[in-house]
Amino acid sequence: MHSAVALLDIIMPAIQQHQLVFDVGSTKHAIVAKANNLPNRNRFVATHPMWGTEFSGPLAATLQSFARKAVVICDASSSDIDAVTMVQQWYVQLGMHIVYMNALAHDEHVAYVSHISHITSFALANTVLEKEKEEDTIFELASGGFESTVRLAKSNAATWLPIFQQNKDYVLDALNEHMTQLRKFKAALEKENWPYLFELMNAANDINRVLTAKQNA
Repeated sequence: MHSAVALLDIIMPAIQQHQLVFDVGSTKHAIVAKANNLPNRNRFVATHPMWGTEFSGPLAATLQSFARKAVVICDASSSDIDAVTMVQQWYVQLGMHIVYMNALAHDEHVAYVSHISHITSFALANTVLEKEKEEDTIFELASGGFESTVRLAKSNAATWLPIFQQNKDYVLDALNEHMTQLRKFKAALEKENWPYLFELMNAANDINRVLTAKQNA
């Protein structure tokens, strides 16, 4: 069991009604399900600040990291209003905006917009490391595009293993969808179907519109 989930067994029975507990983990269903079966559930607030880098620990901290980023609060109706309000105020003071979601929906969405990105980056890094035995070649030829794509492969495996364990089902769904897309690209190349390959790449360009709209919101 993930340490944050296991700690609730100790923490929740011990707190008073004027206190609160909130978490900042990357998956929400497991910890919410645990909290639902413990005393003082009303004093627990499940949150996920949607920001991070490939680095971990206090030395990786940067000023204004959370400004203009989203934070998800899950199953807020199960928590006392004053507890949710206090947590909201802390995040707003950091410059974040609040998104409300149920825990299962959260885990499904982050599988696609976060977790699959990490697996893809890990897999690409392993592909290159296994194929390119000459490290100097990787260093000399790696472009900015490659570096940005494998950036997440620097992430701590000890951090991400429990995330993948807790969100296994949704991550597998995302992986299956991703592999379907990869097979489309592979088929287009094998059949030299250049119009279809162009169509696939052109359709992917629409992600720029989505992300730009978010940045301008």
